[in-house]
Amino acid sequence: MKLSARDINENSTWQEMTLGGEIYEPATSKLVNTGAWRTNTPVLDVAKCRHCLMCVPYCPDSSLPVLYGRLVGVDYYHCKGCGICAEVCSFGAITMKEGGEV
Repeated sequence: MKLSARDINENSTWQEMTLGGEIYEPATSKLVNTGAWRTNTPVLDVAKCRHCLMCVPYCPDSSLPVLYGRLVGVDYYHCKGCGICAEVCSFGAITMKEGGEV
C-alpha cells in the first residue's frame, strides 16, 4: 500500500513509498515545516502597516496571509526569511530580525 504525502515520515519504509519518492497529490508543501530553515525572521509592525498588500505577491512561499483584504501576520511555519517582503514594504512595516526564532 502506498502512503499519501501526509503519512510519509522518517519511519516510512521504501516499500511504502512511490517510485522515486514522487508525490501525486496537490498542495503537499503545506504539510512541510520549511520555516525551520530560516536564518533571518521578518517582523510585522501592524501599527506601520497600511495593508496595501504589495508584499504579498512578492513572497515566494505565500507566507503572508491575508484575511478580509488585510495582512494578518507572517506564516512562520513556511517563511524561509528571504527578506523580500521587507525590501518591498514602502512603509517600513516589515523588518528583518537576525536569527530564525520568532
